[in-house]
Amino acid sequence: MERFVIAVTRTCGSGATSVSKILADAYGIDMYDRKLLQLASEESGISEALFSKVDEHMKNSLLYRISRKVYNGELIPPESGNFTSDENLFNYQAKVLKGLAERESYICIGRACDYILQDYPNVLKVFLYAPLKTCVRKEAKRQGITEREAEKYIAKTDKYRRAYYKYHTGREWEDPYNYDLCLNTEGLTYEQCARVIEYQVYERFGVPMP
Repeated sequence: MERFVIAVTRTCGSGATSVSKILADAYGIDMYDRKLLQLASEESGISEALFSKVDEHMKNSLLYRISRKVYNGELIPPESGNFTSDENLFNYQAKVLKGLAERESYICIGRACDYILQDYPNVLKVFLYAPLKTCVRKEAKRQGITEREAEKYIAKTDKYRRAYYKYHTGREWEDPYNYDLCLNTEGLTYEQCARVIEYQVYERFGVPMP
């Protein structure tokens, strides 16, 4: 089977992780999300704990809202004071994603993978979303919290994802022109969503449906 990548971008509560797991199991390939921190750590020599600390810190930072640092493929050298910055964490994650694309098929959730691999063949860029009320209901059930708490959590999470994407890519997170497929998951089972994506992979790249 020819190598391919499914780059999944998603709104909080849309079920993207569940859909991606179904796809990964069906194709027999790996799914990468926070696992990228471990791989970026191994690639750079920076401890995963430090990468995780930087990653978590940025979620509460004003940086993404007031500046831009569009990814250009460069890595910050170890002697630089910014070697362990969020920017370099993104750079090393990008290096890992590119290296993986040269060796294997995989699914990536978030991390602006669609932008990083924009010049690579056989990359299906997918945006999964659902109406807020649906996301709130699912997230409240998943976390065992009230719908009001879920709504606040979703607003904070999507705000961070929107800013992270803009900071590193210069693009708008929800712009449909960034993606090959935008799929509203409301009214569909996760298995049905996976089938839609599998069909796109088949039609675009000739990869047999599992």
